[in-house]
Amino acid sequence: MVVGAGGGDELKLLGVWDSPYVNRVQIVLNLKGLSYEYVEEDLMNKSDLLLGSNPVHKKVPVLIHNGKPIAESRVIVEYLDEAFAAGAGGSTGASVLPSDPYERAVARFWAAYVDDKVGSPWYTILFARERGEKVEAAARAISALETVEAGAFRDRSSEGKTTNAAAAPFFGGDSIGFVDVVLGSYLGWFRVIEKMIGVRIMDAARTPRLAAWAERFEAADAVRGVLPDDVDKVIDFLQAFLH
Repeated sequence: MVVGAGGGDELKLLGVWDSPYVNRVQIVLNLKGLSYEYVEEDLMNKSDLLLGSNPVHKKVPVLIHNGKPIAESRVIVEYLDEAFAAGAGGSTGASVLPSDPYERAVARFWAAYVDDKVGSPWYTILFARERGEKVEAAARAISALETVEAGAFRDRSSEGKTTNAAAAPFFGGDSIGFVDVVLGSYLGWFRVIEKMIGVRIMDAARTPRLAAWAERFEAADAVRGVLPDDVDKVIDFLQAFLH
């Protein structure tokens, strides 16, 4: 077991290398400066550890912290933010969620919106048999990203002050935050989808601010090497899983 940065805390992550939900947890672990043991799961032959740690959904990711399992990616991200708060327990990384209750609620709203309106079409594109159904799902994801561009980047302030949210490098402001991690975890798959069905999900012509944000996000130290970048390898993995 690898010892985490949090004063003897033991962290183990059960995952699959190309899962956006696993990737977002890895990014937050990196942001927090936490060491952890990564265990690659075989989804066709799930381990007893995974089945015992997540008996309800039997899915990855699962984070095991000092022997206690936490399931569901957004729940894990929030857990890590609380258990390894900035400046506490040896963690040096910044908070992922804002400290202000209103800003925290807004971040949770947009994160849930992304998983609902982008994540659900992503799943359909992967598993639908008909190309028309895949293309229709891609159109829904594109529409959702246009909503994110118009809404999540809007100027706002919980204190009623004028802010320039559109000019901030990340949804979380000057540093990567909750919405960045949730949406950013799909970026590698957007390239896969483009090769699979010929539809570009994130296009600078439609969503220029999101396209610029995506470049900044993928260039961040905590993100580099996490998101799948070999499109053919991902497609081969998917085809093997489906057959």
